[in-house]
Amino acid sequence: MKAAVLREVRKPLVIENVQINKPGPHEVLIRTAAAGVCHSDLHFVEGSYPYPLPAVLGHESAGVVEAVGSEVRTVKPGDHVITCLSAFCGHCEYCLTGHMSLCVSPETKRGDGAEPRIEQQGAAINQFLNLSSFAEQMLIHEHACVAIRKDMPLDRAALIGCAVTTGVGAVIHTSGVRPGETVAVLGCGGVGLSCINGAAIAGAGRIIAIDTQGSKLNLAKEFGATDVVNAKDGDPVQQVLELTRGGVHHSFEAIGLKQTAEQAFRMLRRGGTANVIGMIPVGVNIELHGADFLAEKRIQGSVMGSNRFPVDMPRFVDFYMQGKLKLDQMISRRIKLEDINEAFDELKRGELARSVIMFDQ
Repeated sequence: MKAAVLREVRKPLVIENVQINKPGPHEVLIRTAAAGVCHSDLHFVEGSYPYPLPAVLGHESAGVVEAVGSEVRTVKPGDHVITCLSAFCGHCEYCLTGHMSLCVSPETKRGDGAEPRIEQQGAAINQFLNLSSFAEQMLIHEHACVAIRKDMPLDRAALIGCAVTTGVGAVIHTSGVRPGETVAVLGCGGVGLSCINGAAIAGAGRIIAIDTQGSKLNLAKEFGATDVVNAKDGDPVQQVLELTRGGVHHSFEAIGLKQTAEQAFRMLRRGGTANVIGMIPVGVNIELHGADFLAEKRIQGSVMGSNRFPVDMPRFVDFYMQGKLKLDQMISRRIKLEDINEAFDELKRGELARSVIMFDQ
């Protein structure tokens, strides 16, 4: 099968032919239909997060089940599925206490000495974040995908695999936004737009979108933003404090920068919560004013929207089909696998929300 392989950081991905193994007892073989190009992939390309190479990247995808292992009970051949990088074992402490997105059990991967899921001429190719969806097929643990209704378009379903689950989940699960509360979102890419959309669904009274790109701020209004702040026009913290007369209940940092994470905390009202969703590079420290904690201000992380994806993703599909979830507007371009490096260049420029790779079915 064709796959986009990263062999060296800060170098273009290479389209190569690789081999995929047969499903083990708890594994699922999926024909990839669509895969979103996410900024998280770019972090690994640029070396901000070390990862064993070579690897097939990609982690935001949807497809059709082709085969399943002997013990798989959750999906069957022919099912349309969304994948999720936060594969879970189902019986560790995190899973049993309802925090499946925190599961890191090695059971969802193949053990040492087992044949690799992906290889090339006998040499192992590393699987990326349990998925490796920049490829024509994926071989994954059954608890890394969920079946969805077949009338859901798979290119839009792919976005639910990361951007939507991360953004909407952070609003609903991680921070628990309630009707009437105020929200600020820093960064209007795919995840930030999903935060805005999620805040609107949750009934937030005021939703402030913050970015430096006017085109993205215009798009944010379509997703539910009631106010927009262009960070080029001055200190975004001061602008938010003036708009809200004291700060927001919830802020969401969806870029992955030291500066914006600190701004997210500074724009809180007393008792507010800042959520860092963006991937801040390894080794970067965040500096906060200690006295702010006396006002019961909080800052916390969120991984994949604190999801329970087997429950959440089918519900998000229903939201889309009901017109509540804005996915059509999020897709800036539909591309071929061979265009992957151009898509990364566009991500660096910060001009587009999402490019989606379409695979021939």
